[in-house]
Amino acid sequence: MKELLQRIFHDYRWFKPTRYGRAFLNGKLEPERPDIDALVAFYEEYQNITIAAKTDRDFILIYPTKPGAEYPYVGSINWTTSVKEADKPKWRAAHLRQVQEVMSLVESPLAQAGPDDDFQRKTRRLVPNADGFGQEQAITVRDFSEGLAGLYWRSFLGAPFLRLFGDRLDALPAECRQELGDEHLLIQPYELPTQAGTPEGDARERQLISLLGPEHFYDHERHLKATRRPQIGPPVH
Repeated sequence: MKELLQRIFHDYRWFKPTRYGRAFLNGKLEPERPDIDALVAFYEEYQNITIAAKTDRDFILIYPTKPGAEYPYVGSINWTTSVKEADKPKWRAAHLRQVQEVMSLVESPLAQAGPDDDFQRKTRRLVPNADGFGQEQAITVRDFSEGLAGLYWRSFLGAPFLRLFGDRLDALPAECRQELGDEHLLIQPYELPTQAGTPEGDARERQLISLLGPEHFYDHERHLKATRRPQIGPPVH
């Protein structure tokens, strides 16, 4: 945890942190010299932490899985920032390298990046309430052991997904795939995250899914989970 936070705030400088906590961000930080030890101590006590900048534009939520959890892979590291950052080629290059490094550090088989509304439309849907009145929100794909909800602006695949897709990855257009080393591969349907949800972006996503095999993805038309899923080892807590 300490190495992760040192990378995020000292090496990568994703943003200048000023607040931390859980529901209430009561903890205060010196933006130029954040107290990493205080953040680690808070995380060790509560087993999750949110760290934010002065405004809510930039924040990180670290939420690991708990031993014995019903869904053992729902833990996550969520980094939120402005989508406008991706307009900068230098930022996109740094993002690619840094996400891969974080994946290797925490031994994650999957990382995904894209606009928040694209995640919402692919991982949530409204269903009728059991009593017949109104609707409630249902989850399409709860964690990566259930397959993929779709392809986002950037999908970083680790070893379990490389084994799952196998030779099908070679069928992807060269401009949409990039081998990153250390058993990681990037799939990127379009250049910018703002292309997500556009007719062109959706068409390219459908094309890549057809090449990889629709059976690996949630079926949003029939609301069926993937029939082929990655083999994931015991989660690391």
